[in-house]
Amino acid sequence: MTTRTESAVRLLAGTLVLASLAVGYAVDPRAYLVTAFVGANLAQSAITGLCPAELVLNRLLGGGGPAAGRGND
Repeated sequence: MTTRTESAVRLLAGTLVLASLAVGYAVDPRAYLVTAFVGANLAQSAITGLCPAELVLNRLLGGGGPAAGRGND
């Protein structure tokens, strides 16, 4: 994971957690499920090394990903 992608994943996770906590408190407690999902995904990512958010952000930010650079030898 590049530094740019790593920062983007952390920013995305933090923003989703803070936003869902605010919405859960002010509007609908079901928004806490988003917080739980983000936490579960972070734990899964730490255990397996696979991060869906990283895959998406690599494509959006042009980070390449695991196949980047193949075929240029």
